[in-house]
Amino acid sequence: MRLLLVDGDGVNRYTISKALQRVGYLVSEADSGESALERYDKSDFDLVLCDCDLPDMDGIAVLQGIKMQSPDAMVVLMSEEAEVETVIQALRYGAQDYLIKPCSSEDLRESVERGIENARSLVRRRRLLDAIERSVSELAREVSDSVGAGDPDAESGAPRIRERLPPRGNAIELGPYTVHPGRYEIQAGTESVGLTPTEFDLLLYLAANRSRVVSCHELVREVRGYQAEEAEAREVIRPHVSNLRRKLKSLEDIELIVNVRGIGYRLGEISEES
Repeated sequence: MRLLLVDGDGVNRYTISKALQRVGYLVSEADSGESALERYDKSDFDLVLCDCDLPDMDGIAVLQGIKMQSPDAMVVLMSEEAEVETVIQALRYGAQDYLIKPCSSEDLRESVERGIENARSLVRRRRLLDAIERSVSELAREVSDSVGAGDPDAESGAPRIRERLPPRGNAIELGPYTVHPGRYEIQAGTESVGLTPTEFDLLLYLAANRSRVVSCHELVREVRGYQAEEAEAREVIRPHVSNLRRKLKSLEDIELIVNVRGIGYRLGEISEES
């Protein structure tokens, strides 16, 4: 994983860089805000670790500049001061974390690891959404071709199908449910419930692979981001599935998630009218 370390103090840069390199990170360094923004524009970094007290600009300005280039960028800010207003401002502009210096190597590594895991989660979520969009588009083409083969007036059918397809980044329809990606929320009629990030990713992954049964170890790998044996994976996934089912049932009395004993889970058969 590639990190960009931004600090005007050479001693701090050295010690922080060594602490992160010892656990396997590739660390590039910048001694000013301008240099950091230039390097970020030219290279691909998984996370930026930036001191707030730079010689040419403050860390908040660097954070804003990076977020303008890449809204999903993971940025951890560091400072010797702990003013509440500054911390709130940093989090409001999208900082992943705010560390008070001097911080231990353990705190530093834990903060970086959390940021890296969040970055991976965003990538997984984007892949799930892309897979769902491809599946829906393929289904629409199949239905459109089927309608066209038996109906000379099928031109009116294809637009109606496309009207039901969710635009990128917008709501996703799953039978009677409407999933809202940006809000971690699922809705049925006028009622809605919030989902945790794990529940949200779990539901989307099952939706993207609705034509088959998905094993628990695959769900742990794709949703949680690590490898686990099937027995362990079942224990990890079971409570998330249970909570997700409970939330879904509170909206509509149908079994959306089906347990296939000894194998895993799949999405149940649903229709627009269910």
